[in-house]
Amino acid sequence: MAAAGTRTPAPGDGTPRTHAEASRESRDLVSGEVRPRERLIRFAAGPDGEVTPDLAGRLPGRGLWVAADRASVEAAARKGLFSRAAKARLKADPALADLVERLLMRRLLDGLGLARRAGELVFGFEKVLAAVSGGRAAWLVEALDGSPDGRRKVLAAARKASPAPGVAGLWTGEELSLALGGENVIHTAFLAGRASDRWTLDVQRLSGFRPLAPESWFEASPPPPGTTDPAQG
Repeated sequence: MAAAGTRTPAPGDGTPRTHAEASRESRDLVSGEVRPRERLIRFAAGPDGEVTPDLAGRLPGRGLWVAADRASVEAAARKGLFSRAAKARLKADPALADLVERLLMRRLLDGLGLARRAGELVFGFEKVLAAVSGGRAAWLVEALDGSPDGRRKVLAAARKASPAPGVAGLWTGEELSLALGGENVIHTAFLAGRASDRWTLDVQRLSGFRPLAPESWFEASPPPPGTTDPAQG
């Protein structure tokens, strides 16, 4: 067993990795590639043999890892790859990718609520505009049903900010209001820090299942870096 800090070759690309880094990687059962677990979805077999998404990585039993994108999850379910990897008969719902998307959406929304209580998130047009313009926002979260005029103003500020925040348009104002304990929440800024870093990992996974914001928001100009593919931001 390699000692902590020892450099070991990464599978396939020749990039050296520490033993600790290698321990946070798993093999995608669809492509066979070894990837960081942050770019994978863990699944586990339930008591009834049903394949269950395990986003938090806490369910007992052997983890079955699949790349965090819709095509990979659908292929794993369709081709019986969960059963093959587990060497046991498992049932995978054909709509498993849709379930992963819903769970990630719920997990992200819950994360916003936790950030709000921890003082790591602000909402309201003026507060959000100040956070974004000052480069303090890691993410700009806009309600899907908000005013186009207000959205244009904060998106313009996001494009000029350094560093520019990512943009998420995934929930309605009512959904954001319920999650954050506010009224008529339309503009939200997730401030940069450890909490936003963790939140970003789940955003990256969600981006493999659906767009992070309506394309129409960026028709007049390109989106801020990290919006269409946070993994490259």
